[in-house]
Amino acid sequence: MRLTRAGEYAVRCMLYLASLGTGELAMRKEIARTMDIPEQFLGKIAQQLSRAGFIDIVQGAKGGYRLVVPPQKLTLLDVVEAVVGEIFLNDCVMRPASCNRSNACAVHLVWEKARSQLRATLKEATFAGLLQDSCQAEAALPD
Repeated sequence: MRLTRAGEYAVRCMLYLASLGTGELAMRKEIARTMDIPEQFLGKIAQQLSRAGFIDIVQGAKGGYRLVVPPQKLTLLDVVEAVVGEIFLNDCVMRPASCNRSNACAVHLVWEKARSQLRATLKEATFAGLLQDSCQAEAALPD
């Protein structure tokens, strides 16, 4: 599985908004420039994030995006799956009926276990934790 460009950009957008805190408004151009996201693409991603209930979109000249979920309650899994859909590593895991061997296949069990572990790892990673880790990593860089 490879994270799509949309998923990557959604994570970048949410990192930016999380760094400002819940309820703080950020202009789309500012997020796009700072996080290296094409502005038009950011608009499409923001709509998905808004539908998921993670951000508000404020229209108008002084509009932008505002985080509505506290960063400590928002996970990488939440954001990635809001944009790319539920994570599956193989069709047989997503649709067991697509493979008549799913019930007796040892590989199917491995796919299922890997999927569970990946989802658990992404669920443990909150945006508050990611910001904290990022700050610690920057502080450790030599001057």
